[in-house]
Amino acid sequence: MRNDTNSPMPHAPRSARAWPIRHIIAGTTVVAMALVAVVLISLSWFGSKRAFLDMAQIVALNASQLTAERSRRMIAPGEAMLNALASNPFILTLRDHEERMLRTTLAPALAANPLVSTLYVGYRNGDFSSLRPLQDEETRRYFQAPPHANYLISSLARLEDGSTRQRLFFYDAHHELLAQRDQTGNAFDPRTRPWYTRSIDSDEVVISGPYVFFTNHQIGISLSRPTRSGQAVMGADITLTDLGKGLASLRMAPSAELALTTPDGALIAYSGEAAPTSIQNDGQPRLPSLEDLDAAALSRLWKTTPSPGDSIVLYEENGREWLGAAFPFDGIRGLDLQLLVTAPADELLGDLARNRMHMVLISSLLILLLLPLGWRTGSSVGHVLERLTERARRMSQFDFSRPGSGPTRLREARELDQVMNHVGGTVQAFLEISRTLGSEPRIEAMLAQVLEKLVKATRCLDGAVYLTEDGRESLLLAATFNGGKEALEGGAWPEHWPPPDAGMNEDGPHERITFELRSRRGHLEGLLVLTHARDPEHTSPEFLSFTNQLTGMLAMSIEARQFMQAQKELLDAIIRVLADAIDAKSPYTGGHCERVPQLAIMLADQIAAETSGPYADFALNEDERYEFRLAAWLHDCGKVTSPEHIIDKATKLEVIHNRIHEIRMRFEVLWRDAEISHLQARLAGEDEERAVAALNARHAQLQDDFRFVAQCNIGGEFLSDEVIARLYRIAETTWLRHFDDSIGLSSAELAKLAISRPHPPELPAAEPLLADKPEHIVPWDETRKPAVERDDPRNTLGFDMKLPACRQNAGELHNLTIRRGTLTEEDRFAINDHMVQTLSMLTQLPWPRHLARVPDIAANHHERMDGAGYPRRIPGERLQLTERIMALVDVFEALTAADRPYKQPKTLSESLRIMAFMCRDGHLDPQLYLYFLRSPVWMAYARDFMKPAQIDAVDTEALARIAEGAQTPQA
Repeated sequence: MRNDTNSPMPHAPRSARAWPIRHIIAGTTVVAMALVAVVLISLSWFGSKRAFLDMAQIVALNASQLTAERSRRMIAPGEAMLNALASNPFILTLRDHEERMLRTTLAPALAANPLVSTLYVGYRNGDFSSLRPLQDEETRRYFQAPPHANYLISSLARLEDGSTRQRLFFYDAHHELLAQRDQTGNAFDPRTRPWYTRSIDSDEVVISGPYVFFTNHQIGISLSRPTRSGQAVMGADITLTDLGKGLASLRMAPSAELALTTPDGALIAYSGEAAPTSIQNDGQPRLPSLEDLDAAALSRLWKTTPSPGDSIVLYEENGREWLGAAFPFDGIRGLDLQLLVTAPADELLGDLARNRMHMVLISSLLILLLLPLGWRTGSSVGHVLERLTERARRMSQFDFSRPGSGPTRLREARELDQVMNHVGGTVQAFLEISRTLGSEPRIEAMLAQVLEKLVKATRCLDGAVYLTEDGRESLLLAATFNGGKEALEGGAWPEHWPPPDAGMNEDGPHERITFELRSRRGHLEGLLVLTHARDPEHTSPEFLSFTNQLTGMLAMSIEARQFMQAQKELLDAIIRVLADAIDAKSPYTGGHCERVPQLAIMLADQIAAETSGPYADFALNEDERYEFRLAAWLHDCGKVTSPEHIIDKATKLEVIHNRIHEIRMRFEVLWRDAEISHLQARLAGEDEERAVAALNARHAQLQDDFRFVAQCNIGGEFLSDEVIARLYRIAETTWLRHFDDSIGLSSAELAKLAISRPHPPELPAAEPLLADKPEHIVPWDETRKPAVERDDPRNTLGFDMKLPACRQNAGELHNLTIRRGTLTEEDRFAINDHMVQTLSMLTQLPWPRHLARVPDIAANHHERMDGAGYPRRIPGERLQLTERIMALVDVFEALTAADRPYKQPKTLSESLRIMAFMCRDGHLDPQLYLYFLRSPVWMAYARDFMKPAQIDAVDTEALARIAEGAQTPQA
């Protein structure tokens, strides 16, 4: 077939630009709605602006009225107080009884009128008395008041010689006199003060104009009136500071400004921070003016005259538009004042502007919301065609997902959309089937997932898969899927299916059809049974052909997975056969290769189930658990190469047989030699009694020496230096060999004997009773010498072991003088070499990726936590938990095993105690041992594999203390 993928695609002839009807209708709708929105928003803006300005004027007027009312409420209490005090006859005695008047009258009056800063009395003779609370720091500083003074009474008296005496009295909060002193300076005459002259002949309270108080520089007014007797004038100073705070609370906008002024622009109260007072040329403070404030907008308003009929002034200041108004202020009787109110137009109209923006947004939103209606009304056909075109384009780009289809009233478009949905769904299901077939290793899960996709791809109601059974003609149900509400109402699928039948059931509204699942070799693997509605779609040859092709993939996958399962079972069986062969090789270690995997899996599963503690993060998935199980079964596979006589070596002299019998025969020879010597002595005429005594002594010595050698051969006790010395003394005893020891030997034995003894001695030859002969030594074959030393260039697996000088040393003294146990250094290496062989054998196998760690897990169970183990001296921090588990269970099984020839089986308590000390000595992982000790695993193992006599009481806490003393942080 010719590949035309690189050839240019033909182009359609270019035509004039065409506008979709969707764009035209949508554009017209948007323009019309935008025009309507502009007209409505403009009318609403101007009407709302006018209404808002009127509202602002009302708010400003209300502010003026509230401020006036607040002023009247500030002054009215002061007037009432003055009227009450002026009627008090004792007020004339203030200059003589200050303390009593303070306590009884004046202090309560001041407490009831906190805005009164000073009370004073001017007398007709020119005397003057005043009372003021010392509330602010400026007043206290001015009069140099003591620290705890709360009140100051000042008195001025005119003496007979025309001079004056001014005195200051300071009282605390309890009206106790704290200090008094004379006041120097210019004495004034109250009779010359405006408050006195205006009030002396008046019958009511007189209010002064606003001015700056000399002592604290606060702005205020004075109230005064004559006493009932007419001999004095009472006065009170009231501060207007709270007026400024009240104005601040009446702001109608954040930047709004309010000010109470006199006609000449003097500032009485201000909503912001008041301007500081200044000192005139005569030394008196003066009222601040609007010019003193940093409030250009207020100054401009004060200078601006409003238009007739409009109290709101619109003006611009510093590039910003302001709205302001001036209102007459009648809050203080007798004073001509005005209240100025101004605010930025953008802040006053801010809500209106935001409302306008909201209207614009709402209109825009309505346009956007109604746009799809016009769009759909004018372009439903174009929309459907575009959607179908896009769907086809995506399918051409290998995207077969099925997006939600939009409703349409066009029948042809709806049917085409449904067809494309079916095609896309079928292809998508086909792809998902392929993915599942390639990724799901478990046949049960694979069948369930693939069956679901098959039922959906073929648009059937439900389905089932039946697989063949070995030795049976019927098929066993393996997976089912119910496709939905219209599934067949025939109940559950039968557990077994009759022989394959390609016919269809003609009863009922549904049909069942079967498809054979055959392997590549034509073997029947199973059946696919589908239930579908009675319709032409599912009875067509095309449907049958399509479904048959899908079932071919399913059959191939079933065959592959069954083959994989068979291979796995075969591998397990081979490993079990190998383990059984190793156990069968030595009757003394039978069952070790079977018990260790069971105990290892028990402990690993117990740890994996933990959700807290040091092993909460440990888990084994299915592959990891299988890997660990294989490694446990193969952990001693290298023993197939270990010499049986060394594995089963129960005594020191044992090789293929126990050579103690050879030694005993030599003692028998010596026994008879003693008898012969006795008889020869008798023939020579020696005394019979003496000869018999010598014979008995020799016999007794031979019995004792043989018993001693035989006991040393057992290897049950540690041999001291004295015991070894006695062995060498016994070895010096000789016996006569009359026969040629080179007769009846194999060619290899003759060759070795010729090398070690080129000149045989003449017969009879004296032979030592015990000997280490050269022929006892089996040297290494240089071509097969194990590559286990660290510096050996052939060592590619990281072994780190000490290689003995020879392969085997069967010397009698060499073996009998083993201090502990029955194994020589050469024997011990031959035993340990099974780990070298295990790793060498397993690393040569082509393990799949999920089983790659089998060699390490299997070969590292003789490594130690302190790095002194074998075959690679791997330290504990490099051993994974699975490898530490193998090390622990191997030791526990070996200690408790009852089939070892060289030791008696240990009890539970003895075994666990030995393991605790092994933790202390750096052999086992202390943390893992503590977990094992406190887990139920060892007791469950003991019930299954140990003799009842071995199961005794275990003090776990005592053993834990031994192991905890050895704990070190481990990786």
